[in-house]
Amino acid sequence: MCEAVLTCDYRIVEVGFDIPFPGAEDQPWHRDFQAPPATLEGRRLNSLAFNLTAVDTRPEHGPFEIAPGTQWDAIEGAVDGMFPDQSLWGRYQERAVQKLPKRGDMSARSALTIHRGTANRSDEPRPVLVVGVDAPDAGNAGHHDLQVTRTYHDALPARVRDHLTCRVVDALEMIEQNHVIEGLL
Repeated sequence: MCEAVLTCDYRIVEVGFDIPFPGAEDQPWHRDFQAPPATLEGRRLNSLAFNLTAVDTRPEHGPFEIAPGTQWDAIEGAVDGMFPDQSLWGRYQERAVQKLPKRGDMSARSALTIHRGTANRSDEPRPVLVVGVDAPDAGNAGHHDLQVTRTYHDALPARVRDHLTCRVVDALEMIEQNHVIEGLL
């Protein structure tokens, strides 16, 4: 899928967990990054997000909601180019599809599709591994500080290693995430 959408020179730029804990509230509708001209003008996707679910999701977990087709929305005036004004939320709610994946399921979407996490009313977290992948012109690696140990990096198959944008370190270091989405804190 990465080669078909992003070219054979795609880059893995993010690997991280999104964990809505019990008590998490509805997120505002948003996209993960500001939409680039390649998408808005050229109608070309230059990034993908893969979600790999770690639990059997139930409605009370606060399932992920996605508004299909909204990756093309220009959303002028959106805060940081990512958070559409509340006056537009009705459109996203009308299109909303709740995702109730099972542990081990994987989904792919444009990181630009308008989406949100919903309120977690359960007594357990809903962890999801998110893998972000870019086309060569996307530039989203700068929002992340993906790192792997030298031993791990050397053990990866060349096909994976050749697509990975990361720091290779002797020991993992604490990082401060550069891609902090203020509207989601």
